[in-house]
Amino acid sequence: MRTSSERILSTHTGSLPRPASLVDLYARRARGEAVDETQLAAEGHAAMLRSVERQIEAGLDVINNGEQQREGFFLYVQHRMSGFGGSWKRWTRADVERYPAFRQMMDEQNRGRTAVSNFAPPRVVSEVRYIDPAVASVEASDFAQALRGRDAGYVEAFLTAPSPGIIAAACRNEHYDSERAYLRALGEALRHEYEAIVNAGFVLQLDCPDLALEHHVSFHEAGEARFLQFVELVVETLNDAIRNIPPDRVRMHVCWGNYEGPHDCDVPLELIWPVIREARVGGFVLPFANARHAHEMRVLKRMPLKDDQVIVAGVIDVLTNFIEHPEVVADRLEQMSGFVRGPEQVMAGTDCGFDTSAGMGRVASDVVWAKLRALTEGARLASTRLYPNAG
Repeated sequence: MRTSSERILSTHTGSLPRPASLVDLYARRARGEAVDETQLAAEGHAAMLRSVERQIEAGLDVINNGEQQREGFFLYVQHRMSGFGGSWKRWTRADVERYPAFRQMMDEQNRGRTAVSNFAPPRVVSEVRYIDPAVASVEASDFAQALRGRDAGYVEAFLTAPSPGIIAAACRNEHYDSERAYLRALGEALRHEYEAIVNAGFVLQLDCPDLALEHHVSFHEAGEARFLQFVELVVETLNDAIRNIPPDRVRMHVCWGNYEGPHDCDVPLELIWPVIREARVGGFVLPFANARHAHEMRVLKRMPLKDDQVIVAGVIDVLTNFIEHPEVVADRLEQMSGFVRGPEQVMAGTDCGFDTSAGMGRVASDVVWAKLRALTEGARLASTRLYPNAG
């Protein structure tokens, strides 16, 4: 991961708004309708190219492909791996269930929406394996080609891939005889993606909402001890899956779910951080812009990063159409730098993706790009204050 001793670099968490026509194709396929796969591939590729252009225009330093060629941050694996079949209804979120009026409002807002839901995933009914390892390189190759000739427009590039834990939690196991065996199979299959991303020259971002979110989804009745056991097993599985990758080529994103909700059942960062920080990664991407977790920056003061690690601090809320003022962004980054060794350990980022599952984003596409411009402007402001003698 590229760092700087002269300014705070800016990035984001992964998914960016998809064009309506592309969302429609993904939603139709998710409903089981026949779609023209050639058209889907062409529209996904065109959307990826435009996403790259928009990120550079916004001034972002560390960019990606916007996840345009996927219908969701983890659902896409069912098209690259064996073992998936049918579907099921995911566990409900504990915080939503305790507020019936809010749950009704949420249902009404989503009714009739053209989107792909993360809460109706497939089941695993047979052996999970990567069908063709060469496929793991296709998306990375497309992205590499899109970046050719743009070297002056950005500092570094990354691609995302899901944690085996989020797939294990979301895709009900009906084949493996234990949670450990299921996770191990997923980790070995995903290893092909992890290594393909890094071998193509990109930073790998592991998307691990399972390490926080599943506390109030899959494990909300099981208790904290059982959830922490799951977190430990996932981190162990991840460390094995990235065994061939240098830690400084990996960053890990952890969050409590990319939805507007009460979030008063969220597990505290302080409880899970001792386990999460055992991951062999060069940095962490954590949400600190939202009202439920902004105070948890100080956890990194009590349990610090390693000297060679960085924190991508979420300073932009991806669930509101408020455009953060650059001064607010700068304030948050300055505050974050006070909880770690210094600004050289801090990057500016977003709390989560803007469209983690096609069509489910809550922020209007034009507002998304304005928020990202505010992010880069805020990072520049913070840099002038934290590095007064630079350049």
